[in-house]
Amino acid sequence: MSLPCAPTLKTELLEVSIGPQHPSTHGVFRMNAVLDGETVVKLKPVMGYLHRNHEQIAETLPYLANMPYTDRLDYICSMTNNFAYALAVEKLAGIDVPERAQYLRVMMAELTRLVNHSLLIGFLLNDLGAWFTPVFYAFREREKILDFFEAVSGSRMMCNYFRFGGVKADLPESALDQVRRIVRDYPRFLDEFERLLAGNEILKSRCQRVGILPKELAVNASITGPMLRASGVNYDIRKADRYSIYDRFDFRVPLGMTGDVYDRYYVRVLEMRESVKILEQVLKQMPEKGDILSAKGLQACRAPRMWKPPAGDAYGRIESPKGELGFYLVSDGSPKPYRYHVRPPSFINLTVLEDLCIGQKIADAVIILGSIDIVLGEVDR
Repeated sequence: MSLPCAPTLKTELLEVSIGPQHPSTHGVFRMNAVLDGETVVKLKPVMGYLHRNHEQIAETLPYLANMPYTDRLDYICSMTNNFAYALAVEKLAGIDVPERAQYLRVMMAELTRLVNHSLLIGFLLNDLGAWFTPVFYAFREREKILDFFEAVSGSRMMCNYFRFGGVKADLPESALDQVRRIVRDYPRFLDEFERLLAGNEILKSRCQRVGILPKELAVNASITGPMLRASGVNYDIRKADRYSIYDRFDFRVPLGMTGDVYDRYYVRVLEMRESVKILEQVLKQMPEKGDILSAKGLQACRAPRMWKPPAGDAYGRIESPKGELGFYLVSDGSPKPYRYHVRPPSFINLTVLEDLCIGQKIADAVIILGSIDIVLGEVDR
C-alpha cells in the first residue's frame, strides 16, 4: 500500500529593503534584497542619498581650496585623503617634497590606517551582535591618535594638514612622544583583540566560508586594498608604486587564502601590525630638523588664487586604508582644475556586494557589508 504524498507547499519570494536609515548599513545606504525564506537570491545596492557634488565643486575652486574638501570624502581617513590629492597636484606641477615632510606624511598615513582598521573591526563585531564593547576598545585606542592629530593640525578629524610640497606645520615638542607611546602600546591592544577574537568559536562560525570573494572576481571587478589581499592577491600600491618614501621601509603584505569575511577581518589585524613596524622605522629614520615645505609648494600656498600649474593631466594614487584612492586632474593652465575626478575605493569595492551575498542568509549580508568597509562620504561624493 503506497503512502500519500505530502502536499507541495507554494512559497513566494520576499522583497526586503534594508536602509537607508538602518544602523547596519553604516550610513545612508540601502540594500534591496529578495529572499527565499532567509536566503538571499538577489540584492541590489542603492546609493546616492549623500551625494554632495564634490567633483563639480572642486572644478570651481583654486587647487589649494580643495584640500579641506578631501577631508570630507572619508571622514575617518582625512590624512590619507589629503595625501592622495597632494600627490596628484605635485605630479601635475612638478613639485618636490622635503625629506622631513616625507616622513611626516608616512607617519600620518600609517596612524590613519591604525584608526581605520581598529574601527572597522569594532564595528564588524557590532554587526555580529557583540554589542558595543569591541567598538569602545577600538575608540579608546583611536582617541590617542586623534589627540596627536589635534596637537599637530589643530583638528581631530578634518585635519587639512597636507600641502603641495609638504605639510602645513611641524610637530610640536611633545607630539613625538605621543607617537612613541602609541607605537609602544598598540601591539598590546592588538594582542588583546587577537586573544579574545581570532580563535573565538562564534566569530569563526559566523565569518568563515561566508561572503567568499574569488580571486578572479576580485581582479576583474577592480577591487583593491585589504579586500583584494584577503582573496590572496598580492597587490599593495605602497609596494607597486613605492610612492613617497615607502621604498625605504621593511614591511610585508598580509594575504588571505579564502577571501571570506574572516580573512577580510584578519588581514586588517595583520596590516595594523605592519603599520606599527613602519612607524617604528619612521621614528628611527626621520631627520630631527629640516624643511617641511618646498619652495614651489610655498609659492602655491602663499597665493592660492593666483597659482597656476602648467596645462596637462596627472593621476595620483595611494594605498589608503580602504584600497586605491586616486585623484585625476586636468589643468588648462588656470588657477582652477579643468577636470577633477576621484577614484574612491569604497564605491568600487561595493560593486561586488550582490555577488558576495547571493546564497547567504540575510543576517550574513549585514556582516558581509561590514567587512567591505565603506564610508558613504566616499561612495556618494
